[in-house]
Amino acid sequence: MARAENKESAGPAARMAASIAKRLRLRRGLTQEQLGQMMGYSGAAISAMETLAQPVSDEMLVKLEEVLGGGTGVFEDLRLWVRLERLPVLFREYALIEQQAATLSLFSVQNVHGLFQTEAYARAQIAGGYPPVSDERVEELVVARVARKALFDKQPLCLIELILDESALHRKFGSEKVMRGQYRCLAEYARRKNVTLQILPLDVGLRGENAGDRGGMTFIETCDGDRLVYLEIGDESVLITDQTKVRTYAQRYAKIRAQALDPRESLGLIEQLAGEGT
Repeated sequence: MARAENKESAGPAARMAASIAKRLRLRRGLTQEQLGQMMGYSGAAISAMETLAQPVSDEMLVKLEEVLGGGTGVFEDLRLWVRLERLPVLFREYALIEQQAATLSLFSVQNVHGLFQTEAYARAQIAGGYPPVSDERVEELVVARVARKALFDKQPLCLIELILDESALHRKFGSEKVMRGQYRCLAEYARRKNVTLQILPLDVGLRGENAGDRGGMTFIETCDGDRLVYLEIGDESVLITDQTKVRTYAQRYAKIRAQALDPRESLGLIEQLAGEGT
């Protein structure tokens, strides 16, 4: 993306970060070169950030907080909002709710759920989609997706459950090496105390029922006790708050869980794919 286009497309959070950084730099009597040296960047990189020729990165916000923040946490607070601006518009409302979740129940069919993806898997999936996007936009989306993983360690711990359709495990992205890394990552997450991971087997329909045949869903309960359902259909997204509909989706999710392999069997299958099984 051209630098002029970067300036035009920069969102309010990126603009605020640039403005605050410049004001604090000038108050400290620092040149762009001097600030860059303190942060491990070039003076040109600081100039590009301040002029929005290259919007501020997550890593740069961390350094700005260390060097200019003065314990205020201003740049740390801006990290969330800058990340949100990099996400597709239709996903932003959900992404903010996701970070406030007390429990998160996920059912993913087409691919490994974004929250559980390795960086390499995410890059391969995003870069291979249609319509194609620029290499720069791919990297922005990868960074934003990986940043969501902070949810696994936030306090109080969020309880996260993923039911993954077995077909998603067999749909390859990137290379065999990328897939082995993804399988191992899933196995690591499955062993975490706040994570439950189950696989809905390919032959589930042979038992006479497949509650997951209508596609994936995300069931959310926030720390305030709100219950919501988030759906993605193609390039569209729907956030459902009507409690009658939410209850129906919750019942369907419970049925999918009952039809899935138990967590131990599911981990064994993932370990086998990763080449770690006995």
